[in-house]
Amino acid sequence: MSWLSKMERKYGKYAISNLTLYLIVCYAFGYVIQLINPGFLNYLTLNPYEICHGQVWRIVTWVLIPPESLDFFTLIMLYFYYSIGTSVERAWGTFRYNVYLFSGMIFTIVGAFLLYLICIFTGLNETMTVMELGVNLASFYSVLARYFSTYYVCMSIILAFAMTFPEVQVLLMFIIPIKIKVLGIIYAVILGLQFLGSFRAVLAGVLAGGATVLWYCTAADCIAILFSLFSAIIFFVTTRKSFRTPTQIKRQNAYKKQTVKIQKIAKHKCAICGRTGDEYPELEFRFCSKCDGNYEYCSDHLFTHTHIKK
Repeated sequence: MSWLSKMERKYGKYAISNLTLYLIVCYAFGYVIQLINPGFLNYLTLNPYEICHGQVWRIVTWVLIPPESLDFFTLIMLYFYYSIGTSVERAWGTFRYNVYLFSGMIFTIVGAFLLYLICIFTGLNETMTVMELGVNLASFYSVLARYFSTYYVCMSIILAFAMTFPEVQVLLMFIIPIKIKVLGIIYAVILGLQFLGSFRAVLAGVLAGGATVLWYCTAADCIAILFSLFSAIIFFVTTRKSFRTPTQIKRQNAYKKQTVKIQKIAKHKCAICGRTGDEYPELEFRFCSKCDGNYEYCSDHLFTHTHIKK
């Protein structure tokens, strides 16, 4: 039994059903805040600088930050997230889907604090931010916090769906039919190129011997991509063999139906009086070894019946 199966047996009862819907509801609250008071969203972002200065609620409230601005296509995309998220949850099970999404969020938090430590140990100070961008240090940390959102966590749902249901066909831009595995590959390639571009810029800054303010923005982008998708990488590498494919789910359900059918047929029933074990649990039933065939009798007729011979 895998480590995830052991955890599921122990903690599966605490899993949150329909987690994708709750995530979309959080976005709905974020959009309401954005319409009423857009500036208030700055107090909800995942900003380690402000968290270390007492604003600890940001560890949770950053989930309310919508990944994109609200428009018609965003609503379509949110519905798409919901439909594929619920499909993955049904295929994997509620507990495993919970672990997948929550681990992506936890890794995002770890990545944000890692960037904060990098900023501290590499000497980022207010003089640099004022000279290069004209903003104070706290405002610059607010800029860096924008890189750490649930955007890549939502994208990981698409990767999960593509690996679980690779042959499902969707309509790209509502017109072009395309298999989800192709869409997943395209997204993975684009994400990989974006990560490599950011990583190369970060490496160039390190080799140049000094970090600029823009270098920290590039590092934030690089870390946000990598840590947000850590859950997808680790999850699939360590537990991919234990996932149930749609074919396996169909076969398992068919087996359960057949088992129930056999259990219903295989009731104790007397060949003489017709009484069953369900109706008379106090009776004992036995098969007769002298009869030709599988004939079962209750305790009242086991020794008094006429043996059936072919």
